[in-house]
Amino acid sequence: MVEGGATKLDKAEFSECWQMSWRQPYILRLAFSAGIGGLLFGYDTGVISGALLYIRDDFPSVDKSTFLQETIVSMAVVGAIFGAGIGGWMNDAWGRRKSILIADFLFFIGSVVMAIGLWPWLIILGRVFVGLGVGMASMTSPLYISEASPAKIRGALVSTNGLLITGGQFLSYLINLAFTQVKGTWRWMLGIAGVPALVQFVLMLSLPESPRWLYRKGRTEEAVAILSKIYPAHELDNEVDALRMSVEAEIAEEGSIGEGSIFAKIKTAWTTPVVRKGLIAGIGCQVAQQFVGINTVMYYSPTIIQLAGIASNQAALALSLTTSGLNVVGTIISISVIDRYGRRKLMIASMIGIIVFLFGLTAMFKVASLNSPPVGKLETTHFANSTCPAYMTAPAAGSWDCVKCLDASVGCGFCADKENRRNPGACLTSNPIGGEVCKGERRTWYTRGCPSGNYAYLAIAMLVAYILVYAPGMGTVPWIVNSEIYPLRFRGVCGGMAAVSNWVSNFIVSMSFLSLTKAVGSAYTFMLFGLISCVSLVFIILFVPETKGMQFEEVEKMLEKRSWKVWKKSDVQK
Repeated sequence: MVEGGATKLDKAEFSECWQMSWRQPYILRLAFSAGIGGLLFGYDTGVISGALLYIRDDFPSVDKSTFLQETIVSMAVVGAIFGAGIGGWMNDAWGRRKSILIADFLFFIGSVVMAIGLWPWLIILGRVFVGLGVGMASMTSPLYISEASPAKIRGALVSTNGLLITGGQFLSYLINLAFTQVKGTWRWMLGIAGVPALVQFVLMLSLPESPRWLYRKGRTEEAVAILSKIYPAHELDNEVDALRMSVEAEIAEEGSIGEGSIFAKIKTAWTTPVVRKGLIAGIGCQVAQQFVGINTVMYYSPTIIQLAGIASNQAALALSLTTSGLNVVGTIISISVIDRYGRRKLMIASMIGIIVFLFGLTAMFKVASLNSPPVGKLETTHFANSTCPAYMTAPAAGSWDCVKCLDASVGCGFCADKENRRNPGACLTSNPIGGEVCKGERRTWYTRGCPSGNYAYLAIAMLVAYILVYAPGMGTVPWIVNSEIYPLRFRGVCGGMAAVSNWVSNFIVSMSFLSLTKAVGSAYTFMLFGLISCVSLVFIILFVPETKGMQFEEVEKMLEKRSWKVWKKSDVQK
C-alpha cells in the first residue's frame, strides 16, 4: 500500500466485527459505502500504469515525450496534494458526508473527461480532477468510518478501508487486462472508475453525517439519533457520555497549542523539542517510503517489464498483476505481525530486503543491456524504406546493438529476428509504418526495452520479491508510526505535515522516473533508488524509535529525553 494507513487490530476484533455486522447490517452498509473511497483511491493508483501503454500507442506526441508521460501520471498526485489540503478544511466546515459526495463528483467528472480524452492535455485535466477526489477520499473515508463505527470494531473497519486501497490496485490491473482486446482500451480503463464513484455517491445520499462532527457543531439531537442506530439501547447513554467527554478533551487539546493560523501551529510544532523529534522520525519514514521507488512500480510496472525485454502490452499487464496481488498479500501479512514484531524491526527487515532486490534489479538490467542483440546490416536493409534515419547516418552503425538503436532517437525501434530474438535484428523508424512492416513478418517489435532472454524473467522475479518485502514493512508501518509518535495535542497538524511530505515525495519520484531511465538507463536508475534506500535504512536505525505497545504518554516521555538511543529498549518498555 502506498498512501494509506493500517490500523492495529487482532483476530478477536475481526471476529467481533463480522458478528456485529451480521447482527446490524446498517453498520456494514455504512462502512462499505464509505470504504468505496479507499477502492477508488487504490484503483486510480494502479490503472494508469496499464492505460499509459495504450495512450502512447494512440498519441505519438506522448510516445515521444517522457515528460508528457510523467505529467499524465503525476498530475493526479498534484491534484491529491491540493485535495488533501482542501479536504481537511472541508471536513471541518461542511462535514464528512458532504466531503465524500464532493470527492465522488470530482472523481466521476475526472473519469469522464479522461475517457473522452481527445487530446493529451484533456487526459491531464481529467487526472487533476481525479487527483482532487483521491486526495479528499484518502483522508475523509477512514475518518468517517472511524467516527461512525462502534468502538469495539472500529479498528477492523478502518483497516478494511486500507485493504480496499490495495484491493483497488489489484482490481485496476484486472480491469486493464480485461480491456486489452477491446476497442478504446485505455478509455475504458480510465472511464470505468466513474461507476464506483457514482455508486458511492448514491449510497452516501442515504447515509447520515458523522455523529462526532454533528456533536461538535452543537447538533446534539441528530448525533444521538444516529448513535441509536449504531449501538443497542442499553449502551447508548454510555456512548453519548463517552462522545461528549472525547469531544471536550479534543477541543481542550486543540486549545493547548494556541490560537492562530495553521502556519503558527506548524511553527509551534517545529519549535517544540519533543514534537520536533517525532516529526523528524515521522516525516523521515514517509519520505523513505516513497524514495525507495515504490510508485515507480505502482505507476509504471508494465513499462518496467517492457524495459526488461517483454514487448507485448498484454504480457506486461499480465505479469504486473502479480506485483499488485503481492501488495495485497503483504498488507495482510503486516496487519497480522505488526504487534508481534514491532514497527522498527519490520521497517529495518523490509529495508534490507528492498536494498538487496533493488541492487538485484540493477544487476539484471545491466547484464541484459550488455547482452543486447546486435543490429544487423542485412536485416536492416531488408526493410530499406523503414530504416531508422539515425542508423543510416551513423559513422559506426556496424557496432550498433538494440540498446543503441533505441537510445539513438525517440523515433527508432528494434525489429527482432523471427527465429531467435537474440540474433541480429533491424533498427527501424518507430512510426506506424516501421512497426507494421515488422509485425507483418511476424517478428517482435521493441520500442521500450530489448530482447534479453532469461534476464527479463530474472528481473521480473526481482521486482516481485521487491514488492513482497516492501508491502509488510515500508508499505504500511510508516503510517502506523505517524499515528503513534506525536503528542495528542499535535496529532492533527503533525499528521497533516507527514501526509503532505508523502504526497510530495510521491510526485517527485513519479515525475522523474522515466526521465531518469532515459538519461542514465534502467540499471542506474534502480541503483540510485538502492543507494537512497541505504541512507534511509541508516536513518531508521538512528532516528526512529520503537512505539510498539506504548501509550501516547509513554512515547512523549521517551522523546523528552535529551539523549536517547533508539536501538536500545526504552525504560518505559521494560
